[in-house]
Amino acid sequence: MSTHAKRERLLLADLLEAAGPEAPTLCHGWTTRDLAAHVVVRERRPDAAAGVLLSPLKNRLDRVQSEFAEKPYEELIQLIRTGPPRMSPFGLKQLDEAANTVEFYIHAEDVRRAQPDWSQRDLDPVFADALWSRMEKAARLMGRKAPVGLVLRRPDGQTAVAHKGTPVVTVTGEPGELLLFASGRQDAARVELEGDKEAVARVTTAELGM
Repeated sequence: MSTHAKRERLLLADLLEAAGPEAPTLCHGWTTRDLAAHVVVRERRPDAAAGVLLSPLKNRLDRVQSEFAEKPYEELIQLIRTGPPRMSPFGLKQLDEAANTVEFYIHAEDVRRAQPDWSQRDLDPVFADALWSRMEKAARLMGRKAPVGLVLRRPDGQTAVAHKGTPVVTVTGEPGELLLFASGRQDAARVELEGDKEAVARVTTAELGM
């Protein structure tokens, strides 16, 4: 049975292929080639990928990612499609779902929403619930740098507190849109914001995300 992560992986690969190697993305300063290299390094070079979290390894990550970005674009896309190597922890279905469902959804939207003619996806309810479940668990981490109190709310009223504080800004939207907002893609997320005008302005320009 196909998993959410596997489906989003294949969609991301298709979007990268269709956009070509030099298309813009929502990742600041990255083209589609850079984004593809990032995804491949994350799965295939854990020795370098750790630089995302460990600052002493940041230079190594940048160097390895630049090396991968020089590979043929078609090769990068094929590596994304085929998935991690056999011995990779990401090869385990449960870990793949936990680590990659949100990762691939966000990066697919990074490609889609950087194009001038993009349109919002209609996510099926099961997938939307899966995104919400993962965001609930990561909300505090994603919102830790918020300059004000931050509450994420689904249209049905379910909420997740991303940051405690005052004044409070409440962001309402579908789970996929809330994920984009909380991951630092505020300008691209289709959400509604409630709160003090100054607080809203501060949170829309804040550095959110993990």
